[in-house]
Amino acid sequence: MKKIRATVWGENVQDREPGVIKDIYPEGMHTAIAAGLNEAEDIEARCATLHQPEHGLTEKVLEETDVLFWWGHVAHDKVSDEIAERAQKRALEGMGLVALHSGHMSKVFRRLMGTNCSLRWREVDERQRLWVCNPGHRIVQGLGECIEIPKSEMYGEPFMIPPPHEQIFISWFEGGEVFRSGCTWLRGNGKIFYFSPGHETLPIYYQEEIKLVLKNAARWARQEHLWKGADHCPQIPLEKTREKIGRK
Repeated sequence: MKKIRATVWGENVQDREPGVIKDIYPEGMHTAIAAGLNEAEDIEARCATLHQPEHGLTEKVLEETDVLFWWGHVAHDKVSDEIAERAQKRALEGMGLVALHSGHMSKVFRRLMGTNCSLRWREVDERQRLWVCNPGHRIVQGLGECIEIPKSEMYGEPFMIPPPHEQIFISWFEGGEVFRSGCTWLRGNGKIFYFSPGHETLPIYYQEEIKLVLKNAARWARQEHLWKGADHCPQIPLEKTREKIGRK
């Protein structure tokens, strides 16, 4: 079977600087996420970052990407509109998109959602429990009824997103809030998955259940066939209509 070609995009800003984030993810968060995906025999993941030419997302890279994973936090505005539009176009054609944690505020995700995607948050390293809403879904295969994360950043409702196509996870936090922490949408020919865990100062992307969700997400989001030109609106001239149109 042909391997799923995943590209993990990370802004790679905070994890380049000395401190707790670099201590946890010495090679960058994007590298850790890609390493988890590469544990699977059917996935081949590579990385791209903000500081590379064209943010690492050239036309060629995106053409060779089945599923794009996106992690961003403090540099959403540094991503060029041209690159965000390029990724959006590919998603409409059928490239899967998995937006991670604060990737909900990325340009590409907000373009595809059509809303500001704002939410409530609190950072006190509290417990998070992600309840599986749809046990038969491809994304949750191999999991139990929930995932427990000992320390996490709270994301809470209201979450300004359009109604999800499917609700995969709902989270409860130690402080009492709940959050739609795993949601899917269809956009054009593309499948979109948002997954909230992944705060940068905590080793969440090393947790086995989280790695399994991301592997399953890659398998779910991959489309076998693309729809080239999904963002085009061609005019159909009268002489090219299939049936003759009678006019007075």
